[in-house]
Amino acid sequence: MAILSIRIIGDPVLRTVAEEVRTFGPELAKLIEDMHQTMVDVHGASLAAPQIGVNKRIFTYSVDGEEGHIINPILVASDDMAPAEHEGCLSVPGLGFTVERHRWVRITGVDMHGAPLDMEATGTLAKCFQHECDHLDGKLYVDRLEGEDRKDAFRAIRTANYHDVTAQTVAKRARTVGSAFGAGAAFGTGAAQ
Repeated sequence: MAILSIRIIGDPVLRTVAEEVRTFGPELAKLIEDMHQTMVDVHGASLAAPQIGVNKRIFTYSVDGEEGHIINPILVASDDMAPAEHEGCLSVPGLGFTVERHRWVRITGVDMHGAPLDMEATGTLAKCFQHECDHLDGKLYVDRLEGEDRKDAFRAIRTANYHDVTAQTVAKRARTVGSAFGAGAAFGTGAAQ
């Protein structure tokens, strides 16, 4: 098991549509375990493979007592929206904004052994699944913002001060990174971790 470095906004992998997983085996199982350990280490609720520099359609999650991973997810969402709630992201540290998400989702995919997964979710878990599927499609939650929130988010990201926030976050995380890939809860809280 290893704690992996988390990529920060500005890294091109975060803006790339992830590729479908086609090869299953011990390497995939190790990647998923490392992703889970990394997610736990930074007190995240979920983590997509592109966030650790791996351009594959995989994410791990631990929300409201539900824990697992999904490979090659396909998401179907309700037409109605849930009340907008505060959201943050491990790849956009130090910022958090109110984001509107679909009230209900159905997600299908497979696990690390290729066994089918089929789940329905509402509440925080539904929002988590939408957030992570966005990552797999090269999108960040700040892309969903509108009006003044969107202006404020991208203005903050462009400032020199935000560079300091990301540098501090990377330095803090680097203390626990334990892999060959490089030297609190972001989803739903906006905390810098």
